[in-house]
Amino acid sequence: MCLAAAIATFLTVEAFHPGDVVPFVIAAIALGLLATLVGRSVEALGDQLGAGATGVVQSALGNLPELFVAIFALRAGLTEVVQAAIVGSILANVLMVLGLAFIVGGLKNGTQKFGTDAAKRIALMLLLSVAALLIPALTAALHTPAAGHETALSRVVAVALLVLFALSLPAALRRTGGSSGGSSGGETAGAADAEGEGEAPAWPLPVAIGMLAATAVAAAFVSDWFVTALQPAIHTLHISEAFAGLVIVAIAGNAVENVVGIQLAARNKTDYALSVILQSPVQIAQVLAPVLVLIAPVLGAGAFTLVLPPLLIAALVLSVIVTIVVVLDGESNWYEGACLVGLYAVIAAAFWWG
Repeated sequence: MCLAAAIATFLTVEAFHPGDVVPFVIAAIALGLLATLVGRSVEALGDQLGAGATGVVQSALGNLPELFVAIFALRAGLTEVVQAAIVGSILANVLMVLGLAFIVGGLKNGTQKFGTDAAKRIALMLLLSVAALLIPALTAALHTPAAGHETALSRVVAVALLVLFALSLPAALRRTGGSSGGSSGGETAGAADAEGEGEAPAWPLPVAIGMLAATAVAAAFVSDWFVTALQPAIHTLHISEAFAGLVIVAIAGNAVENVVGIQLAARNKTDYALSVILQSPVQIAQVLAPVLVLIAPVLGAGAFTLVLPPLLIAALVLSVIVTIVVVLDGESNWYEGACLVGLYAVIAAAFWWG
């Protein structure tokens, strides 16, 4: 109902042209509500899929709005916004969303523990993905013999990342009762799975699947409206394209992880929360960015490469390293979350001017 009301309101204000900012705000709200519906639908599947599979499915479907936003932005010629949004989505998940989850979960439940095996696997995937994404930018910056061939190199990286993601699926989808990475982490993982298995799904399976299909279709329309409203709002509010992509588009497109991950942490389902939050940046790096590289010419947007600006590269590397250090010990608290959110705020501020 809320989503339908937001869409109806957007169409109404578009008809009366109230300015550049109001349609953008309403489109962003509609995108967030749409992402929340995806989160509720996937949460209904969680008890039947297990923590790992829930994270994979939720991240794949939760990133649909962001994929459509990026596609429409590329068609509109907003390449800088798309590059910043890819990096911003990773940063928003590994710093802001994970940090907020740690804060909320820590304040409500005290120090929380989670299985270290899954954390190590996801951290390794994220680190390797980011390393691969940086290669095209480094070849250009260091003037190597590959400089000038960044388009071809980006496509090679894209194919390699898609293959790595496909190879990682069996382990990610395997349902286990807990982690073997230590007694505390294993007990916590087992408790999380046991808690999930003891609760009735919020929606029946057919309803959840039907809602997922409906939201996937709606994501295309809402994302188109969001990008259409984004361009004039950027100029009216005097926001740089880099900041718009890094912060605004990234947060709006990751509303699922913003809501679901924090809710799961508050309910002390730490393994589910970690899987949901960190699977999203992994899929952005291994699926969304490669897909955009490969389909950009088909969209008529020209070549889209992975040659990122130096500050985006530095922010990405530092954020991933900090996140890996935080999660590898298998436990979290509110202060660690505050540190992650603080780092995100500093990085966002650095892009305010462009």
